[in-house]
Amino acid sequence: MKTIAVYCGSGTGNDPIYMNEAKKLGEVLVAHGLDLVYGGATVGCMGAVADAVIESGGKVIGVIPKKLANVEIAHEHLTELHIVETMHERKALMAERADGFIALPGGTGTLEEWFEVFTWAQLGYHNKPCALLNINQYYTPMLSLFDHMIEQGFVKDPYKNLIVIDDDSTNLIEKLKNYKAEYIHKW
Repeated sequence: MKTIAVYCGSGTGNDPIYMNEAKKLGEVLVAHGLDLVYGGATVGCMGAVADAVIESGGKVIGVIPKKLANVEIAHEHLTELHIVETMHERKALMAERADGFIALPGGTGTLEEWFEVFTWAQLGYHNKPCALLNINQYYTPMLSLFDHMIEQGFVKDPYKNLIVIDDDSTNLIEKLKNYKAEYIHKW
């Protein structure tokens, strides 16, 4: 495992814990010898993770669509910055460069990006770990939704076990490094 994709908000959230934990994750990535690939912005939790990796001496790869480069303020101090045409290209390049995926708290874009790679894992398109950093119990309601989807027969119980989850960055990275992929036959 060399590079981790981090999906997170371009906002800061209402509680300082989100920015603090985003910074901590950046420091933990570098401490474990991991590079970061992320959405390429300087703002919000995205910027906090990237800045922490840079300040800790790590490598950061940013991928941002041209349309968002000015809106989200593309980070100019990255190891690599890729400006692409579309969100599809952004997600594809991030997924290609990553050996694992982590979602920090964020909005619908964060969820959409993470769910896409998680769905790919379910379908066997990749065997990379998909993790949630459950800061401030942010993802607990979503995990309850998974239980509901399982109860209603739309998700197989073992799929929930594909989610790597922790509320501590160091523990989460250790879990990612020890992850063993298991394909679950869907049909």
